[in-house]
Order: sequence, then structure tokens, then C-alpha cells
Amino acid sequence: MKSLRSLLALAGTLVICAASWAQTAYPSKPIRMIVPFPPGGGSDTVARAVVARLSESWRVPVLVDNKPGGNTLIAAEAAAKAPADGYTLFVAIDSTLAMNQSLYAKLPYDPIQSFAPVTLAVSMPMVLAVNPQVSAHNVKELLALAKQQDGKLAYAHGALPAQVAGEVFKVNAATSMLAVPYKGGAPAMTDVVGGTVPIIFDALGPAMPFIKSGKVRALAVTSKVRSAQLPDVPTLGEAGVSGIDLETWIGFVVPAGVDKAIVAKLNTELVRILNLREVREQFGGMGMGVVASTPEQFSQIIKDDAVKFGRIIKAAGILLD
Repeated sequence: MKSLRSLLALAGTLVICAASWAQTAYPSKPIRMIVPFPPGGGSDTVARAVVARLSESWRVPVLVDNKPGGNTLIAAEAAAKAPADGYTLFVAIDSTLAMNQSLYAKLPYDPIQSFAPVTLAVSMPMVLAVNPQVSAHNVKELLALAKQQDGKLAYAHGALPAQVAGEVFKVNAATSMLAVPYKGGAPAMTDVVGGTVPIIFDALGPAMPFIKSGKVRALAVTSKVRSAQLPDVPTLGEAGVSGIDLETWIGFVVPAGVDKAIVAKLNTELVRILNLREVREQFGGMGMGVVASTPEQFSQIIKDDAVKFGRIIKAAGILLD
């Protein structure tokens, strides 16, 4: 009997040790970070800044996997169906987790149930910008130009938040323009710089280098207050189009079911990286504000924004499916 108790105690100790070893062993193989846009956009920029430092500190390869298309649905489905082992991260934006449920009748994932939030990363306003050859130098002149062209004046958009911003702008400005969709902000901006499409709604972060270089001209930002990076550019409210207060965000999630200890370890390391001075300066120079959070805070932001954006989308009458 004593021998049996000893064996049971030994077995229990081995189980505890094995569990402890499994926890401390993470990560022990390459990590994949899925990005729902092509290289060069805001989400990709954030991912690559984090990947380099995460790989260095954890001494395992961390690989960016760009899966553009379908308003982030393709990447989101791939991330939701990935093994819940902590080796797949998803760079999610607000449309993926807080807008799509109001825009599509059916989704290949559940914005709340399919993912475990890790941390919010950055937030930023969107910007309305034009090719320098466009005759409009402010929003008032742009609206006059749109009226002259009778709904044929085109604007490019990549990420869904930019599309929502464009649709809300049209409703609130009582104007008509032609939306031209792209798989991401980078190819959309390429065509605006090249003159293929005259106007763009884009997140401020990836648009900043083009604004600074004069390749596009910023007319207004979508936030309630002006951006510190563009102090001379008015908000849409200041430019005469009231009722628009939109900021977009980027965050990190993992498939639902990942061990809470792994989520906590990821949160600690990602928050550390996001708060590095050089990272904050890099993102700040691009118009992105670092807003590293706890998983619980990020979860609440997702839920609150789903209500907020649902109300905006319904008021604007936007439906994609």
C-alpha cells in the first residue's frame, strides 16, 4: 500500500514537472505572425517592427505571413483555424474584430469567440489625401469638384476602416464619389501617387511618408482633434464636415483556446517591445500612437468598438454582403 502511494505521489510530481517544463519551454519553435494585408501597409509595418525584436529576445524565428484580400476575412479565417498552441499570432485591425459583424451577413469566424486578445498595439486617425495634381486644396474645394463630376470623382481605399471613413464622409458631406477598393493601403497609395486614382482615405501611419515627401496632399484627418504629426491639417469637423470621429487601431490576438500562461507571456513581451523608446518614436513619427494594453483591456475595447462602429455603419447604410 505504501509502495502504491509512493508511486502515485511520484506520478503526480512528474505531471507537475511536465506541465512546468511545457510552460517554460514556450517558445521552442518558429512563430508565425499573420498579417491581413500586403507588405508595406500599417499592419505590416507594425508586425515587422515587433517581429525583429521578438525573434531576437526569444531566439526563435518569428515569420511574417502576409495574407491579403477579402477585407481581412481570408487572414482572419486562417488565424481562427490555426492550432491553439501560441505559435500563430494574428495582427488584427478594428474592422476584423469590431466592424465586420455589422457589414457581413455571415463571417468565417466569430470576432469574439474565435480569438483570445493579447494586446492592443497602436491607434491612429485616418486621413483624406489627394494627388498633388488635383485642383482641390481643401475639403470645400474637393466637395465642389465632386459636385462638378457628378459622382464620378474616385477615391481609393485599402483597409475596411478607410472604406467606412469614405462612406461616412459621403453621407455626412451629402456628396457622391466613386469608391475604388484595393487589397491594402499600400497598393491603393501607389495608384494615388501615380495618378491612377486622385483621392485616398488611408490610415495616417502608412500615409505619413507620402505626405511628408509631398507625393500626396493631406486635406483633413478623421479624428476629433488634429494630429500632432500634422498640426496644420484640419479635422473634417473643422473643414466643414461634422459628425465624424474615427480612429483605427491594430492589435495582436491568438486563436481561442491558447493557454492563459502563454497569452500572458506574449502580452508581457509584446508590451515591452511596444514601449521601447525607439519603437514609440518610430511609430510616433508615422502618426501612430502606442497603446499597449492588457488582454482584458483589449477585449473590452473590441466589445465597445463593435457597438460604436455598428451604430456608425447602420447610420451610414453600409452593407457589404
